[in-house]
Amino acid sequence: MTEQLPDVQASTPDVSVGLSQVGVTGVEKLVKIARPEKRPIVLSAEFEVYVDLPKERKGIDMSRNMEVIDETLEAAVSEPAYRIEDVCGDAADRLLEKHEYTSQAIVQMEAQYVTQDETPESGKPTQGTMDFLASATAQEGERTREEVGVRVTGMTVCPCSQQMMSARAREKLRELGVESDDVKEFLREVPQAGHSQRGHATLTIETTGEPDVDLIELSELAKDSMSARIYNTAKRPDEDHMTYEAHANARFVEDCVRAMAEGVVSEYDHLADDAVVTMKQSNDESIHQHNAHAERVATLGDLRAEVRK
Repeated sequence: MTEQLPDVQASTPDVSVGLSQVGVTGVEKLVKIARPEKRPIVLSAEFEVYVDLPKERKGIDMSRNMEVIDETLEAAVSEPAYRIEDVCGDAADRLLEKHEYTSQAIVQMEAQYVTQDETPESGKPTQGTMDFLASATAQEGERTREEVGVRVTGMTVCPCSQQMMSARAREKLRELGVESDDVKEFLREVPQAGHSQRGHATLTIETTGEPDVDLIELSELAKDSMSARIYNTAKRPDEDHMTYEAHANARFVEDCVRAMAEGVVSEYDHLADDAVVTMKQSNDESIHQHNAHAERVATLGDLRAEVRK
């Protein structure tokens, strides 16, 4: 008779401290998102899966648990889904059921989505990319909360450096004898230079199974929060368009987050006040070795109260 090996993971740890998240990362799966009367969207997604661990248990049976996690994700992604957050929510619920020692399960997903775009002036077809984000937290005795969102890339221009360049242009035009009113009109019609950078906007909304949040609409809102949109293909008229638009709409990293807040309040009247909105903006600074970052996490009710004040 083969001697049964001890269940080391179920033993008491040397240090009795509970852990909030133990699991696996980098789990890759194909996810099909169904669409009425259209072909499904197929995403190559990467998952992170965690459960909490009580202080009296040494581990989560990592090798055997991976089989449970893989089966759970396979079941979640093989069934028809109309929302990527439901894939995470279903997986989190299943994990919570399968782990008698845990009180919380978290499933996070990230996938790149390719879009068909058209350049703003020449009308040339081009492709763009954005990241779809989704997660779910299943907690014992509570409704599962699901989060869905996007990460998009755009362009920003610094208002501070632009004002300094405007002051320089104003002084030079006056030295050349240009009338004051003409100087004002010129600077109003021709935005001056400012240092520009590529910006990354992240916008997510967390709810408890409320009406759909359309990811494409959410991505449009996030793109519009920056100074200008960018395109992979760009003829000279398109480059001129993007440069002018960005400098005519110079924004700090803080302005971008506030623009997202205003957009969410304006566009999502159908969501409840307890929906949690996460807004982040990170800029790859062009004249510094550091980057700029701003963010806000708030309930939709709090944002409504601030924006509509």
